[in-house]
Amino acid sequence: MTYERASLGRLALTMSTAGALLLTGACSTGNEPAASSGGQTAAGGKCVIGMTQINQTAAFFTQMNEGAQEAAKSAGCELNIANANNDSAKQSSDIENFVTQGVSGIIVVAIDVNGVLPAVKAARNKGIKVVAIDAKLEEGSVETFVGVDNEKAGKEAADWAIQHGLVKGKKYGVVDAKNSFIQNQREDSFRKAADAGGAVYTQSVSGDNVQEKAATAAQNLVTAVPNLDFVYTTGEPATVGATSALGASSKTKIIGWDLTKEVIAGIDSGVVTAVVQQNPRQEGVEAVNELKAILGGATPKGFIDVPITIVTKDNVETYKAIFP
Repeated sequence: MTYERASLGRLALTMSTAGALLLTGACSTGNEPAASSGGQTAAGGKCVIGMTQINQTAAFFTQMNEGAQEAAKSAGCELNIANANNDSAKQSSDIENFVTQGVSGIIVVAIDVNGVLPAVKAARNKGIKVVAIDAKLEEGSVETFVGVDNEKAGKEAADWAIQHGLVKGKKYGVVDAKNSFIQNQREDSFRKAADAGGAVYTQSVSGDNVQEKAATAAQNLVTAVPNLDFVYTTGEPATVGATSALGASSKTKIIGWDLTKEVIAGIDSGVVTAVVQQNPRQEGVEAVNELKAILGGATPKGFIDVPITIVTKDNVETYKAIFP
């Protein structure tokens, strides 16, 4: 996959409140008949899309929701967003509920790419079109995947660090989320490239994709392994948590994923060296637009690449308006 600077003009300027992100347009009542075998429209010829989201707290996901909401409004579709709240079993149940409601299509932001498959396959057997965002599901299990090749991006982050002299002979640890398939990919590819470049890996600690847990995990890491040169963080909660735990005066630096206002402050203070920044809002836009096109008879694209940017003190200024 090729990575270029993402167009900042396509990013969200502000984050909506969590409550505003739950639904857009009229809500599904849950009493609609099942979708037709063609999966083209829900009852009454309406375009109704169900979106199952990992959680409603991380800025990454709220921005993705904003993009999906905007695209749905433009496309004349009703969008219902279900919050799985980091619970893979609930996510599968939410998909089953969408099928019962008779939606036209489903967007899946998977917590567990394997655990969600039975519900996804059941939906497609009913003729419902499915697009995945962020986490790539089994080949052929959805119409299209929208997002980043996380394995390649993890390697790209390591290659950037190697090129800037931040790896060879340096001791590091990882704050990850063992319950996240894509964050495991980001960690594995980064570690493989960094270790080959001469870095000294110590250990990984899991924050379970929850900011408070990640902060505690990061603190435990730097306490257990003193004098780390850097910490690699695999997602927004881990990056925010580590930034909070280490503090501006820390000699241990952070290379990680996903900007927030706290992480930007960390770049300004110097504790955060580099961040892999995705474009979650555009991912939401692309997913809705792709579903709408498929429902209209278009051939699924299969994969839509939304490029990353590595953000440092040299280019962070332009992101500050996005995370006020």
